[in-house]
Amino acid sequence: MSVRKQYIRGDAPSGAAVSRRDFLCMAAAGAAGGLVCGGWRACAAADAPGAAPAIREARFYEKLANRAVRCGICPRACVVPDGRRGYCEVRENRGGTYYSLVYGYPASVHVDPIEKKPLFHVYPGSKAYSMATAGCNIECKFCQNWELSQSRPEDISPAPAYTTPDAVAAAAARSGARVIAYTYNEPTVFYEYMADCARAGRAAGVESVVVTNGFISAAPQKELMGLVKAVKVDLKAFTPGFYRDVCDGFLDPVLESLKRLRGGGVWLEIVVLLIPTLNDSPGEVRRMSDWILKELGPDVPLHFTRYHPQYKMRNIPPTPPATLRRARAIALEQGIRFVYTGNAPGEEGQDTVCPACRATVIRRYGFSVDEVRIVKGKCGACGAPIPGVWG
Repeated sequence: MSVRKQYIRGDAPSGAAVSRRDFLCMAAAGAAGGLVCGGWRACAAADAPGAAPAIREARFYEKLANRAVRCGICPRACVVPDGRRGYCEVRENRGGTYYSLVYGYPASVHVDPIEKKPLFHVYPGSKAYSMATAGCNIECKFCQNWELSQSRPEDISPAPAYTTPDAVAAAAARSGARVIAYTYNEPTVFYEYMADCARAGRAAGVESVVVTNGFISAAPQKELMGLVKAVKVDLKAFTPGFYRDVCDGFLDPVLESLKRLRGGGVWLEIVVLLIPTLNDSPGEVRRMSDWILKELGPDVPLHFTRYHPQYKMRNIPPTPPATLRRARAIALEQGIRFVYTGNAPGEEGQDTVCPACRATVIRRYGFSVDEVRIVKGKCGACGAPIPGVWG
């Protein structure tokens, strides 16, 4: 059973271990009872160079009676009593005001190839300054980044240093990255920080991309589409039962999210992690591909990627490469024009091929780009348009 279902937000599970450092931090916070920041935040500030500001008020929430709040950042619409947290564990009600506990506190920062996101039709061969915080608004039993996504902010060790959006933008520019990528955990849960980093990055000449589960409410998503260049959505499966039983989530809001993205002027790519026996049947792949074609169109790149045992799902073997090839063939037959395979270097389906003349316009191996033959958004061989974000 998920920790989230064992206790109400804000209460530690019975018998939870507390380290000596955490005990001293909590004791110090208790002694300073009038402080805005709680124990972990006080410790984080003590560990970070310079003074950190108070926690940031969240956006997209509604104040209710008895100092409760209703969160509007994602379709869960958590009703959170005073002193408790939402499902994501990183947004907390303090006296009827809802706060983000992770604003300014990136828990993981790396510079990755943009192909690792994966985004295959966005600035090929460029670097992505990739960042995450703690927290998520679903719980996938196969999550490869569960140490971040399923952690509370106080679980992160060492405690992250406070980093302003301007500092993130400057670091991204110094790294030579073309984009800032909000990834590893679910960026929706650190929406306020992401939005401000995207604004700061754009002002510094660095665009932003989002790697997300797509489980976000309409209002924040519509605002976000004006701040970023591209969004990659992990479509976990095409059955409500999978979302419910394997991810503690919901399919329909994700499908609505995909339709908003496609109509919102932002570049969209979709990734499906194929898990043997759970979401890899030809029938499900065909239904999913048909929905994508009809609702989103033929030009949304679709990536089928290989599952490896992780987190709470270690008893299912990795996806056979033949399953990836079969899924790709089905999607191509359905009419989707750009279908890829991933997490399987050397497999077919890594290159971008012009749908008109069949020339290879981007040649890849793993996360490396060996050749790009796209000129001003068109195939270098025949001149047919190749949709994407190229320049």
